[in-house]
Amino acid sequence: MTETDQSPRPVLVLNGPNLARLGTREPDVYGAMNYGQLTGFCEQVGADVGLAVEVRQTDSEAELIGWIHEAVDSQTAVVLNPAAFTHYSYALRDACAQRTAPLIEVHLSNPAAREEFRHNSVISAVADGTIAGFGANSYALALTAIATAR
Repeated sequence: MTETDQSPRPVLVLNGPNLARLGTREPDVYGAMNYGQLTGFCEQVGADVGLAVEVRQTDSEAELIGWIHEAVDSQTAVVLNPAAFTHYSYALRDACAQRTAPLIEVHLSNPAAREEFRHNSVISAVADGTIAGFGANSYALALTAIATAR
């Protein structure tokens, strides 16, 4: 941050379906960290790199699209874990294509190393980048990338 820019840059960390179940949902795939811990982790990483992070989760495709529209309208950067919507939500993809600030797709696991139906992302082509397979550190890498982007 420069001396003229006193406030941390806002970033939305948006999470799709089933992520509120972290810690109990397939911990061998998604890890033992629960959703509250992931939220705190993202907020702390964000603060460490000069970002004001707001973390949200929904199981609703419509709500997630609304949050993307909010980010587009306010030119807010987004870290997006679209979860199952990754593979088939063209409506979410079209909302992400309108982005006016960096948008990074993240995944806790590596979808390319999992079941065949998880190999395709309709989001990747409209994101600035995709970070997957590093657990919660996927979020940390994405937030660091946003903080250092010019």
